[in-house]
Amino acid sequence: MMNRIILFIFLYLPLVQAGFAQQNRVSRYNIRWTNPGMNSKGSMPIGNGDIGANVWVEANGDLVFYSSKTDAWSEIGRLLKLGRVRVSITPNPLEEGRFVQELKLEEGAIAIDYGLTKVKLWIDANNPVIQTEIKSRVPVNVKVAYENWRKGTRPIMGAETGSVWGMGERQVSKDCPVAISQEPDLVLAHDQKSIIAYHRNPYSIWRGNLQIQALDDFDRYRPDPLLHNNFGLLIRGRGLKNQDDTTLVSTSAARQFSIAVYPAARQGAANAWVRQVKQQAAVIEAIPVQKRVLAHQQWWKNFWNRSYIYITAKDSAEQAQAFMVSRGYLLQRFMNACSGRGGSPIKFNGSIFTVDTYETGGPQKDLDADFRLWGGCYWWQNTRLPYWSMLESGDFDLFAPLFKMYMDALPLRMAATRKYYGHEGAFFPETMNFWGTYADGDYGCKRDSLPDGYVKNPYIRYYWQSGLELALMMADYYRFTKSSAFAKDTLLPFASQILTFYAQHWKKGPDGKILFDPAMSLETFHTAVNPLPEIVGIRVVAEKLLQLPFPSAKQKQTWTALIKALPEVPLRLKGADTLLAPAQIYSNKANIENPELYAVFPYRAYAVGKPGLDLAIRSFNARTHRENGGWQQNSIQAACLGLTQEAKAMVVESFSKWNKEMRFPAFWGPNYDWTPDQCHGSVAVTALQRMLLQYEDDKVTLLPAWPAEWDVQFRLAGPGGKRYEGVVANGHLKLRKG
Repeated sequence: MMNRIILFIFLYLPLVQAGFAQQNRVSRYNIRWTNPGMNSKGSMPIGNGDIGANVWVEANGDLVFYSSKTDAWSEIGRLLKLGRVRVSITPNPLEEGRFVQELKLEEGAIAIDYGLTKVKLWIDANNPVIQTEIKSRVPVNVKVAYENWRKGTRPIMGAETGSVWGMGERQVSKDCPVAISQEPDLVLAHDQKSIIAYHRNPYSIWRGNLQIQALDDFDRYRPDPLLHNNFGLLIRGRGLKNQDDTTLVSTSAARQFSIAVYPAARQGAANAWVRQVKQQAAVIEAIPVQKRVLAHQQWWKNFWNRSYIYITAKDSAEQAQAFMVSRGYLLQRFMNACSGRGGSPIKFNGSIFTVDTYETGGPQKDLDADFRLWGGCYWWQNTRLPYWSMLESGDFDLFAPLFKMYMDALPLRMAATRKYYGHEGAFFPETMNFWGTYADGDYGCKRDSLPDGYVKNPYIRYYWQSGLELALMMADYYRFTKSSAFAKDTLLPFASQILTFYAQHWKKGPDGKILFDPAMSLETFHTAVNPLPEIVGIRVVAEKLLQLPFPSAKQKQTWTALIKALPEVPLRLKGADTLLAPAQIYSNKANIENPELYAVFPYRAYAVGKPGLDLAIRSFNARTHRENGGWQQNSIQAACLGLTQEAKAMVVESFSKWNKEMRFPAFWGPNYDWTPDQCHGSVAVTALQRMLLQYEDDKVTLLPAWPAEWDVQFRLAGPGGKRYEGVVANGHLKLRKG
């Protein structure tokens, strides 16, 4: 293993310095295809953080794409597509004898070269518009069609109910209403300049969801987030006219066309949504296209300059792996950037890039592009993983939707705590609607004599890790950004309520320590006393908050007392070895996690350069579950423990495994979830980062688990608004210092 290099705060690269040049290396990893994709399984993703598209070319030469938006929430809480757009060029450009489709990462654009005809599709990084530019050396005609599959009310049944977690057949309690439907979209009739189509939620599950959970009083404090939500798109282009309500055609053959798709979402009256989308289009059209192009390209240039990891090797086999890992790192960051700046956080089970399964086998075959397994809820075990990867990449702007969702839900969770348990603080469900409640089928609809707050789903009954781990993520975010406003307005209000819950919820045992009972250890051990993730997590979060200059004396007193009241970290014996244990007492195993290793990641109580490393390594080597892929975090934990070859092997494996039914090499999955699986790629990204750089407070360790056979050029963020940039060649590090 390469010698570890520990750097303190005086060895850093300020954010304002350029450092080593990238030498335009991003373009080496562009995805380039030389034959059409045929159907949506052969699509490329593109996005601007809120709006997305899956883009492919069919055998007849048509350019087709699904359009999506991060806040297109339906009446039953599904995240839906906006529709499908088909662009037909006549004569068929495939007859020109050439085809190249290329995702140009450095530009945030997809370019298609037919020979005489060239097409560029991009989603403006700074404005809500999907732009398709057609240029040809010969005059061509163009037709643009809006295609939709939501044409009438129909029941959602069978395998399709997997896209509606907690309702229909996809519920654990089996006692909630099963009649769920897909509602139709609307198309504006007789518009002479454009196509306007949208979905309007005629009803909402929100109020009933609150009532089931005895939280119906809360509807006075927040409006229904689903009722009369309108989302859709407007399509128009210069030189195009309406053939009918869903089709535009060129007025005459020309060498150049520009087609604009304007997505929008708004709650309220339908006519207000129509006015908004028209006004939005007019504002964007008033900006010169070239000005928008330059600003768009600058956004992507700045993004790629924030962070990079380019790996090379002298051995040919190692070089192939190095290229794949470098590409995987770039493509997963690209996916995050395409979907991470919108109205809702990144969905782990497909993000905004789900596609139909019409040409797919298996139990989920013949389903439309609205389908995603595990539904519309946010599952913290999965949701967290893209965001842990954003700290060291410096993608701080992408955190905003996640923090906002949890902060918006905080008052509801505080109300739930008072209602259910009669004390202060807040806890968050593991599986959560974006407004902060359990799914109906998790909580249970037929309550009989059950007390308020008792959750029927045993997998998440006492699984309240999300608030605790998110508090640590927020504390790390503050360490990296040094934003006092964030600490005062977000970190402290959120984390203090989480710790208050833990301080008040359980009774003390005979030893005067908190007795965590009833409890569980993640989803794996449904029965547990004094689970390790809670004990270690509370201590780490409370210690982080005590270091801040902002808390009150009362808060500090509360957190200090909470730390003193924690039981010891649970241990177990295996032969002659002392190991970390999932809990003091644990049973009723039902999942495939290693809860004891939460002490390594996410909570970092044991890591390179910290006491107890040998204990943690023994526990890692003795772990029950060694799976790699999906949300399994063994690769991150190996990196945190300095286990170089173990971490490397798992990262290589992860970046080598995408859904082979899909063409795009970062459409991971489906693994435990759905394609593209955002857990899978994000775990590998985080593990790779932690092989290069680990942090604690303001201390940074470089190369804690970096293989000597890999050379690398890297730029990563660290605490205090600093960037670490360097080159490793032949086992030697050259670090650029400010």
